[in-house]
Amino acid sequence: MASAVVASKLFNNVFFSAVLAAALMAVLVSGFQFQVGEETGWTTPTGKEPETYNEWAAKNRFHIGDTLYFKYQKDSVLVVTSADYLNCSTSNPISKYEDGATVFQLDRPGFFYFISGQPGHCKLGQRLIVRVMHPSEVEAPELAPSPGSDGEPAGDSGWESDDWGPSGVNSTTKLFVVSYLMTAFVGLLVVLYIFMLNVS
Repeated sequence: MASAVVASKLFNNVFFSAVLAAALMAVLVSGFQFQVGEETGWTTPTGKEPETYNEWAAKNRFHIGDTLYFKYQKDSVLVVTSADYLNCSTSNPISKYEDGATVFQLDRPGFFYFISGQPGHCKLGQRLIVRVMHPSEVEAPELAPSPGSDGEPAGDSGWESDDWGPSGVNSTTKLFVVSYLMTAFVGLLVVLYIFMLNVS
């Protein structure tokens, strides 16, 4: 009889630990969701917007696992090649979305090209390039170069040819805070559960 109770408690502990591990993995691998166009959404630019879609993208840091949320009406989102992006060609998209609330996951490093599927909208500026950082780009920054004899940094200016401007909002920071809070909360639940098992 006693061995059945011990086995039951052991099974409960193992089962709960497996569920907990799965929940923690989901929290740790989740990304940040960016809303394209923010409050306005994915619309044809009027020229009065404070920034273009590409200016918005340049201010943000995109990582593998992040998602883009396109909110639109009577429009579409096409994922295209760089050549089709430059020519605003809608004839051969990689992917096409028309649901009005598209969530696109950034699943690899490199560039993603998006245009509107409506005739003429791309040429009016409804297009977007997103650069997803390679995981090695997220590592700690390098040391600054030592100053030259005149006090200026030696060598180049530090700007790479593919640099997208100043650092933007880093989604990893927000993800870390959320992940930490979720882990602490789930950890508290585990402690309470184990305490309840030992009391009964």
